Amino acid sequence: MESNKLLRIDNVGIVVESLDDAIAFFSEIGLKLEGRTIVEGDWAGRVTGLVSQRVEIAMMITPDGHSRLELSKFITPPTVSDHRTSPVNALGYLRVMFTVEDIDELVSRLIKHGARLVGDVVQYENSYRLCYIRASDGLLIGLAQEIGDK
Repeated sequence: MESNKLLRIDNVGIVVESLDDAIAFFSEIGLKLEGRTIVEGDWAGRVTGLVSQRVEIAMMITPDGHSRLELSKFITPPTVSDHRTSPVNALGYLRVMFTVEDIDELVSRLIKHGARLVGDVVQYENSYRLCYIRASDGLLIGLAQEIGDK
């Protein structure tokens, strides 16, 4: 099988209830707002299969510039389901995980902004400290801090 050297993840998309709240949350983690706009028109509906849509999006980028997160707030049509309270073993979108420098400090800051720890901050061997948090709007986010001899 021939590999495609151009293959890379362009972005991960998350539909959110409040674009302003999601931007503030992901900014607290360390992402930067790259841009914000309305997406609509025939071409957009043909891509998503929703025919007629009006969506406000915000593109967030990691500090290294290698990864982007597209946050979408559907104006029309309205959202049809909500997976934010699904358990971690549910099918479909689960979470996005970020590597962070100081997991304890970041968790403490995020809790002050309404996030809650799902379980505990745990250590995996001598490699990582990990946790899942739920943002104030229910989005499930993973955090990982590399430790040990990396």
